[in-house]
Amino acid sequence: MKIIAQRQQEWSALKYLILSKSQSDYRAIRKLFTDDKWDEGKERAFRSYLQHALAEPPKKGNLLNAYQHVWGYFKNKASETERQKYEELLKTFSVDHDTLLSFLKELTLKYQEQYLLQSKLLFPKEEK
Repeated sequence: MKIIAQRQQEWSALKYLILSKSQSDYRAIRKLFTDDKWDEGKERAFRSYLQHALAEPPKKGNLLNAYQHVWGYFKNKASETERQKYEELLKTFSVDHDTLLSFLKELTLKYQEQYLLQSKLLFPKEEK
């Protein structure tokens, strides 16, 4: 597998985790992939952005942004009950008592959303 394909695969698993930590690092990493070329400079930048983002403490706005992106996979297939639960969890969300993450994990498993099953935000240690 070409190195660019390997990095794209790695990025797809890390994308929402990085978004949940740092939107600026997320945007910078996305730019690295715009031309389908990879070199040592991009590799160093990729690792640096990842390291920086992962060191960031959780922030409510960043987490909610990432969770809303994840919810996008379910908004057209979730039941009305699930939709109501999502809205309630969104309203009462707190970084210290994050019940939204486990709900999104449940939906990912229930609907077997393949892209999200690989997400390090939802399944950091591949606990599926």
